Amino acid sequence: MRDLGVGFGYLLKGQRWVARHGRRYGFGLLPGLITLVLYAAALVALAVWGEDAVGWATPFADDWSSPWQGLFRGFLTAVLFALGLLLAVLTFTAVTLLVGQPFYESLSEQVDADVSPDGTAPRSGRPLWRELWISARDSLRILVRAGLWGVLLFALGFLPFVGQTVVPVIGFFVTGFFLTEELAAVALQRRDVDLRARLTLLRSRKTLVWGFGTPLGLAFLVPFVAVFLMPGAVAGATLLARDLLGEECAGDGTDETAEENVVP
Repeated sequence: MRDLGVGFGYLLKGQRWVARHGRRYGFGLLPGLITLVLYAAALVALAVWGEDAVGWATPFADDWSSPWQGLFRGFLTAVLFALGLLLAVLTFTAVTLLVGQPFYESLSEQVDADVSPDGTAPRSGRPLWRELWISARDSLRILVRAGLWGVLLFALGFLPFVGQTVVPVIGFFVTGFFLTEELAAVALQRRDVDLRARLTLLRSRKTLVWGFGTPLGLAFLVPFVAVFLMPGAVAGATLLARDLLGEECAGDGTDETAEENVVP
């Protein structure tokens, strides 16, 4: 259980790091703002037309008497919106990282350099187009996995009591795991750690991953919060990645002298 606190600590350290590096933090807000506008439009559309979609998908309930038809379709509409919100949380990070790939790559390298005993950071040496392709491909594979979990949790949501209590809790832990994978991938991909190896690393210390990703996933449910936390989340995930790989850290990069090492 100690790893839960350690994971949450990395989340806080990442936010402190960007607080010390204001210019990088400012640029890091732009990808999140762009992605937020797109996702907000999609969720508004789901809220407006979700009931119509449920009605179209359940023609067998057209002849049901009141109030059962309204209760049934209202419940399905709420579940559909909750599923859309879950998928938005799961994919927001992937899309934002893809949009802001050059910045987040540079930010992660700087965090590595700040905490590395010799002041160096691993570099992939791959061209930008190759990095973008790998990120998009791996994000799609993660999205498929997250989608399967989403469908399973959607189905379990129909179970009395369990669907309204246990299933949402499991959903947040699943969200936290996949959020952490997407964020840690920035640092791990530079080290040529492929998706399968990344998932193995994360599964080996699930409580560490949950301590980092689950509170972040909960915070991402609050409008605009995801935008402001994204740069610090990338920084914290870089520290977490170093821990998973057993790499030595000379500090957390949040000291007063860290600003002097910022790469323009």
